Amino acid sequence: MKGTAVFVEHTLDSAPAEARPTMEAIARRAGHLPPAVARLATSPHLLNGFMHLTALFDRATLDPVAREVVVMSVATRNTCHVCIDLHSAKLRALGAGEPLIAALTDGTPLPDERLEAVRRFVTDVYATSGAVPDDDLRAFLAHGFTHQHALEVVMGIGTYTLSTFANRLTRV
Repeated sequence: MKGTAVFVEHTLDSAPAEARPTMEAIARRAGHLPPAVARLATSPHLLNGFMHLTALFDRATLDPVAREVVVMSVATRNTCHVCIDLHSAKLRALGAGEPLIAALTDGTPLPDERLEAVRRFVTDVYATSGAVPDDDLRAFLAHGFTHQHALEVVMGIGTYTLSTFANRLTRV
């Protein structure tokens, strides 16, 4: 039997009970319930896990703009338009210029050498499934980053790969 492949866009009333507190908190903060949240609520474990990982990544020692470079690198690589739009807005709120946002969106070298090192490192991590060659790791570290930052980049990649894949699967 053929069924629909469309994911339900849950409301606070239709969502699984375990997803509702997270949905309510997001709706309060955003002023509305974003469609991505409404669809990801189908799996409370995924929604709650992603929000928990996001909160942890937001407290990482990487500076906020560098974290957004990680997120945008993942979002553009995985063609998650909702993530690109959301995180472009976050970059603007952080004072990032349009040339940086455009380069991230286009997947071209960034105008800031230090942030370009972050973008390249994200690419290296994906290309090697984490087995980044020592020279590439040293190139990242040479821009003032630490081994802790390198692991935080991996955390950001994992967190936002989860999000971008789920958003694409649910057709947000």
